Amino acid sequence: MQIRHKLRLATTIGLAAGALSLGLVVPSVSGATSLSGVVTIAEAPQAAPNYILPFTSSGNGFSVANMNQFQMLMYRPLYWFGTPGSSALSLPLSLGNYPTVTNGNRTFTINLKGWKFADGQTVNAASVMFFLNMYKAASMCLAAGKSYPGATACAANSIYGGYVPKLGIPDGVKSATGSGNTVTITMSSPSNPNWLVYNYLSEITPFPATWDVTSTGAAPGSGGCESGAFGSATTEANCEKVLTFLNTTANVTKDFTSTMWESGTDGPWSLKSIDALGNVTFVPNMNYSGPVKAHVSEVKLLAFTSTSAELSALRANSVDLGYVDATSLTAPAPGPGLVGPNLPVLASKYNLVNGLDWSFNYDLYNLKGDPASAALSQLYVRQALQYATNQPLTLKAVVKGYGVPTYSPLPYGAPAAISGPVPNPYPFNQAKALSLFASHGWKEMNGVQTCVKPGTAANECGAGVKKGFAMSLKMDQAAGSATDNELTAVETSEWNNIGVFVSINQDTFGNVLSKCQGAKTGFDLCDWGGGWIYAPDYYPSGEELFQTGASSNTGGYSNPTMDKLITASVSGNSKLTAYENYAAQQLPVFFKPNGVSPGEVIKTLKSLNGFKVNPLQNFMPEYYYF
Repeated sequence: MQIRHKLRLATTIGLAAGALSLGLVVPSVSGATSLSGVVTIAEAPQAAPNYILPFTSSGNGFSVANMNQFQMLMYRPLYWFGTPGSSALSLPLSLGNYPTVTNGNRTFTINLKGWKFADGQTVNAASVMFFLNMYKAASMCLAAGKSYPGATACAANSIYGGYVPKLGIPDGVKSATGSGNTVTITMSSPSNPNWLVYNYLSEITPFPATWDVTSTGAAPGSGGCESGAFGSATTEANCEKVLTFLNTTANVTKDFTSTMWESGTDGPWSLKSIDALGNVTFVPNMNYSGPVKAHVSEVKLLAFTSTSAELSALRANSVDLGYVDATSLTAPAPGPGLVGPNLPVLASKYNLVNGLDWSFNYDLYNLKGDPASAALSQLYVRQALQYATNQPLTLKAVVKGYGVPTYSPLPYGAPAAISGPVPNPYPFNQAKALSLFASHGWKEMNGVQTCVKPGTAANECGAGVKKGFAMSLKMDQAAGSATDNELTAVETSEWNNIGVFVSINQDTFGNVLSKCQGAKTGFDLCDWGGGWIYAPDYYPSGEELFQTGASSNTGGYSNPTMDKLITASVSGNSKLTAYENYAAQQLPVFFKPNGVSPGEVIKTLKSLNGFKVNPLQNFMPEYYYF
């Protein structure tokens, strides 16, 4: 599945692990019915939401903090995935019924349920076509290389972060039409239904007519994006102007509570306030049409600069749902996804919960033109870095078993129906790492591997690597998480043992994400604190991350064989085994231990389905009550 390249913070609380299931989860709605109490939830350190339009680009913060834990509370996607304890599709929580698939897996017909936006408008076919038209217009504009003042739709960093050229939605769509509550999408070629539902239809967020405007106060629908024909030049021009206008306010925090943004609310929560620090208050959307409605009067998301600051808030009992760095716990986890004893200072007031995300962890290689890109583009260099890393020991020694190793893009515990096993092709072996450098024309000089034999022969440094280039690299890292700091410190220490030196520049999550998803130079590696969570693309295929030219392929990786394996896995019904194993061997990114920060839940808080980690890191406070 298109791996909804949501950039994941390891420290965000979810509440129980579960592998992707192709079944359905029907939430229980028994429990408390009164509307009282305030639930406080800790945001990940330095990861406050900063973008409200649910058409988020890589450059505008295509992250869990903006999408799963902010936008989705207000603006529901067409199909909802992830409930406490499961990452499965939940049709009862979805705006549409499961699509009817005909025409040899080419035509997908979707019937909307007729839920309402906050202003009373029906969430219907036009609402879906609005999103599809904007998506198609942005991709056409980008492909044509258009540029004019204010035309943000034409900028590479303004197209939706899940975009993949020539695949899926919108480039793979032959036609799309909507009438009443029915949308019909016909693909240009047969598509794996699970892939299309889990990776592309899942991305669609229906938009209200009140957003189809090009200026404040304009009449709903006057922008002409919602009503236009899919793929036409007129629709493209109209949608470009609408997106340009929406982007003038979508990242301005003080505008988030405007009437326009409120009009599009069709989820369980409405935004009451948000401040410059990222502290957010939600109140129940009394017009929400779904089956699980709010039970508390307010939900507050609290911003923190670090995990230590958040721990202080836990000690003061000022957070109901929070997290702790695994490095601070006094005893190890008994196994992956399981929980050990809580911190003594918190044990009387909080329950410790643990689980695994539907994700994998990595550092991004910059292969886009930085001076180190030529070296990092050599497979043997990436192999050496992977060989130098002792993941099992790191997990045991640093995070006390709160996490799992990462050897491929396949999430830990993925069912056999998705992929066969993926063995670790590069087990810890520092001698092997050193021999790879030595056999390719490198020599340690002043403790740093230095190219002394440039060229493209088998015993030379490789294409583009200049004589005298030293493996002294720069990494940008998100600050605030002790767990991630410790994991990265061990990682860079192990690399130093083989003559690869890494200097680390720490910045806020948002700044690191923006730089690493946009800049071509200035960094060699990037660590935003947790790798990738498969949401809102839930099927762990690789087109969004590793397909040549994909918008979330921000490191610039390109491999024709990888492209072919990805295409084969999404056009038919075959497993992902070949792709996953090839990715493990080719190392498009540096696979690192996937450490997690266990959650803390105050004992007075209850949940309709019990406290289980949401493996997609969705905040679903409508399940909570006191």
